[in-house]
Amino acid sequence: MITVRCQGHRGGQRSQRRTQRNAQSSTHKAAFVFAFVTSVNLCVLVAGAPDLVAGKPALVAGAPAAQGRFTNGVVETMPAAAGLAAAVRTIGARPSPTWIGYRAPLVSGQRQMCCYDTISDSTFSAGMCRLESGSGVSMSTGDVRDRNGTRIALEPATEFLVLARLEGGAVVRLRTFTPDCDVDAGGMPIVWLTDVKPDDSVAWLTTLVAASPDTGERRDRVGKTAMTAIALHATPSADRALESFVAPARPEWLRSDTAFWLGSTRGENGARLLTRMLAQDPSDKVREKVTFGLSVSPIPSALTTLVTTARDDRSPKVRGQALFWLAQKAGRQALATITGAIENDPDTEVKKKAVFALSQLPKDEGVPKLMEVARTNRNPEVRKQAMFWLGQSHDPRAVAFFEEILLKK
Repeated sequence: MITVRCQGHRGGQRSQRRTQRNAQSSTHKAAFVFAFVTSVNLCVLVAGAPDLVAGKPALVAGAPAAQGRFTNGVVETMPAAAGLAAAVRTIGARPSPTWIGYRAPLVSGQRQMCCYDTISDSTFSAGMCRLESGSGVSMSTGDVRDRNGTRIALEPATEFLVLARLEGGAVVRLRTFTPDCDVDAGGMPIVWLTDVKPDDSVAWLTTLVAASPDTGERRDRVGKTAMTAIALHATPSADRALESFVAPARPEWLRSDTAFWLGSTRGENGARLLTRMLAQDPSDKVREKVTFGLSVSPIPSALTTLVTTARDDRSPKVRGQALFWLAQKAGRQALATITGAIENDPDTEVKKKAVFALSQLPKDEGVPKLMEVARTNRNPEVRKQAMFWLGQSHDPRAVAFFEEILLKK
């Protein structure tokens, strides 16, 4: 057994936090928190001498690749070659709460996962995550930058960490991070599992999703995170598990949440399932969420499906939501579909949503079209909506347009 002693340096810490919330729709918000701290000491594997010497940990060759970067905790390792579920049962029988952790293969792409309460140092944006009290997980899919905004060239992560808190034989919390996220264990014991097979991981996480209630803390802290972790696995068994989650008999929350990750992480297979969901899912609320999943997919066929949905779907609400997400992608295809909805959609509410979608386009595309709608559209509700969003644009061309209208009167 290898033991890890971890200490965190808290003296002289000063943090500055800034929170920016960007509402993409009335029901979808993303939060980002940035913080800075003066210094943090990391834990390392220590063989044969678990104590830290003079505050300077001795580094064991290859240790960073073996497990996560933990501080303020005691980590032991255990093989899971006989099966992940069996290892979890063994550890879950312990009398006190314990965290388990292991690595799993990560889908391709630039991703960094840490916490909303991440505390970054002065040179690197990964920072420290509080395992016990941290508030969720933040995921960045763009460039990694330091606090001065300078891009840091990093190889995309090929693995991610899965950590589960066991208490009374049950999983009470599940968390996921990329290996560059330093984790403060809060004084808790962690059993690090080696030799975990990817398919074993997906199978075990699937049992957590299946056992999740439809509401409450256990769903949010275990069920939803387990589904997300499955979506991040770079293994075909993850596609099969996700496909089972979007079957019409599954709960609405699970189908809705899975739709986003199908678009975000599952490529061609995800786009295919989203298209099928639009055609077959019995809930318009779920199908509205499917349009969001299509909008984040990098697969060209997903955009084609989104355009078709905005134009032809049987539900006005789904058509309107598709128009909203289509506007976020911009481009000629989006503009043609949005203007087509304003002219041809039989539902006035959909027309109004299409006008809003015009306001979300880049100003050089959206503002001229809004002025055209405000001048020429035959529907007074649509013209009124166009004028409202022109007023919100604060564009000089809109000011000139209003002056022209007022002078004519």
